[in-house]
Amino acid sequence: MKISYDWLSELVKLTLNPKELAERLTMAGLAVEAIERIGDDHILDFDLTSNRPDALSHLGIAREAALICGTALTPRAVALTEGDERADAGASVEILDPDLCPRYAARVVRGVKVAPSPKWLADRLESIGQRPVNNVADITNFVMFEMNQPTHAFDLNLLHGHRIIVRRPRAGEQITTLDGITRELASEMLIIADADRPVAIAGVMGGADTEISELTKDVLIESAYFNPASIRHTARVLGMDTEASYRFARGADFAGQTCAADRVAQMIAEIAGGQVLKGAIDVYPAPITRDSVSLRESRIEWLTGLKVSIDQAANILCALEFEVDLDADKKQLRAAAPSFRVDVSREEDLVEEVARHV
Repeated sequence: MKISYDWLSELVKLTLNPKELAERLTMAGLAVEAIERIGDDHILDFDLTSNRPDALSHLGIAREAALICGTALTPRAVALTEGDERADAGASVEILDPDLCPRYAARVVRGVKVAPSPKWLADRLESIGQRPVNNVADITNFVMFEMNQPTHAFDLNLLHGHRIIVRRPRAGEQITTLDGITRELASEMLIIADADRPVAIAGVMGGADTEISELTKDVLIESAYFNPASIRHTARVLGMDTEASYRFARGADFAGQTCAADRVAQMIAEIAGGQVLKGAIDVYPAPITRDSVSLRESRIEWLTGLKVSIDQAANILCALEFEVDLDADKKQLRAAAPSFRVDVSREEDLVEEVARHV
């Protein structure tokens, strides 16, 4: 995973140079294998463990850097100028298999002009090893590498019925994906379909039939949460290891869909022109919840040998965006992990979070 130091510095105030930051991040459990200088920027190459999908983006690393540097995040403000036409009047979304797709959000932008990306955007993607395609596709990639939420852009006028239906494939269905390969679909997979046919393999790759091109005028932006086990299985069976499937298979942020869709829509309007339709289509039939986890001061020392006060532990967890309920008298706390930390579910996980930052 490659992270741009300059890009990182736009999301958090950095008080360490690239080498110092790499050393501190490595000591905190996010191993930096190499640093490469590209122009005035420095690219940090991470070797991340599979339990930290939240760190597969610049925002994820920025959260860790903020605690290390003792500073605060400076996340980008998303300010959309919307038209009067409602998004749900121009398109619809239906989830038939919520066990495989608990949430699907969409935004619509009309009147875009697809063209090569501006130099700054192309340079930013190339610095981390990504090939620019066009302004709309590059914006979806940019947001994925910034926020860790894969998104996809469909040509709205190529979606039959202007419909999105999230379902399992029917017997004999096929799809030609963006790489030009026609693939057989199995009943245990998940697809994105329009009114008549598959238009994407959910969480893996879009289809060629609804690809963004120079003829595209209206865009539907997909920002969804998919069942990680389902994406792992589909990617393995089809032999498709994409940047999107890599993230979804490890566990994405189940609360980040509308924010990412808004960010993509904002950037498309700014770079490719067009009008963002009013409101997001957000289908979320059974909201996901997380239980809080207890942490005892004595448990930290018992597991690690470190003497860490429960107050210090609370400060570290709060800085990592956990919701903390502290009981200082009993020297314990309860913490609810943020939606992007899918790896935290028990007391030992909280001990690890505290220990790696002490």
